[in-house]
Amino acid sequence: MKRLLALDGGGIRGVFALEILAKIEARLREKTGNPKLLLAEHFHYLAGTSTGAIIATCLSWGMSVAEVQRLYLERAIEMFRAAPVYRRFWNKFEAEGITNMFKMLFSEDGEGKTPALLGTKKLRTLLTLVMRNHSTGSPWPVSNNPAAKFNDLNLPECNLKLPVWQLVRASTAAPVYFPPETIEIGGRRHVFVDGGITPYNNPALLLFQMATLPAYKLEWESGVDKMILVSIGTGRIPSGIGSRRGEQMNMLYHAQTIPIALMDSISLQQDVICRLIGFCKEGEQIDSEIGNLRDISPTEIAERKFTYLRYDHLYKPEEIESASHYGKGGLSLDNLSLIPFLQSVGASYADAHVRAEDLI
Repeated sequence: MKRLLALDGGGIRGVFALEILAKIEARLREKTGNPKLLLAEHFHYLAGTSTGAIIATCLSWGMSVAEVQRLYLERAIEMFRAAPVYRRFWNKFEAEGITNMFKMLFSEDGEGKTPALLGTKKLRTLLTLVMRNHSTGSPWPVSNNPAAKFNDLNLPECNLKLPVWQLVRASTAAPVYFPPETIEIGGRRHVFVDGGITPYNNPALLLFQMATLPAYKLEWESGVDKMILVSIGTGRIPSGIGSRRGEQMNMLYHAQTIPIALMDSISLQQDVICRLIGFCKEGEQIDSEIGNLRDISPTEIAERKFTYLRYDHLYKPEEIESASHYGKGGLSLDNLSLIPFLQSVGASYADAHVRAEDLI
């Protein structure tokens, strides 16, 4: 059984996903009788976008979920350090703090002096990070699969020679929030921005493709008894206009809401596709028309490509109201005051939905 783990983007709302991961880790430790089990020992292939890229890389590195949680709690202010006023026309936060953190974390010596490259043995699993190559205008999922086409060590543009810290930084370079990341590949400079503005803010379907399609050189066998895909979101926010009247929807309103609405819609569609080709054992209702797509016949189950678990939560009106009391940002991607709220909602959700028998 091949076990895959996909982690959505969502800024500081990754704290919600970490609560689910903590429960998964705890359930697996109980089930296996191994109190020190790491998720890197259970999952074979991880993928992440933006904040999901940070978490996926940390887990693949061999960190426990508790260690990643401490990273978010203790260094969130460093990650979201405000840019000088004169720079805020370009980006809200400066890159120095988050860059230095990644350099220190993902180094061979643990001190940031010797950057670990994507081919490092410190990554204990296969790993895919999603970003957007702004120079070519295309999504750019990069993996440490040694058999992949662009991971040939004889190539001058071999991806395995790229620093891990820089790839994570590129995947988290959210426009408006952070400046882009420039990476030299094969003697050419490429500008990268956050993977959340590709179709793969939810990288679950992409991860399945990279694990099974011949072009990616893994060709793992699919089937409900041969592959399990665990996909974790950062919480969904209803995108309706609420009480706002049509004439109040000005240019500023659209600039603030359209990008998030598009990202959420695309992520939801990726989830729908995974439920259609996989056997969905966990997942909230998609909408009131199609439900959760979990009620299928034994014949249909046998034809599905993988067992699928989707852990994500559509925030209720009362939860959104509660979130509004945590700082001025509500459920925005950079509202650090929201951390206690995200921990509480995530822990409650995980208690109700994460079952050990689904994960083995």
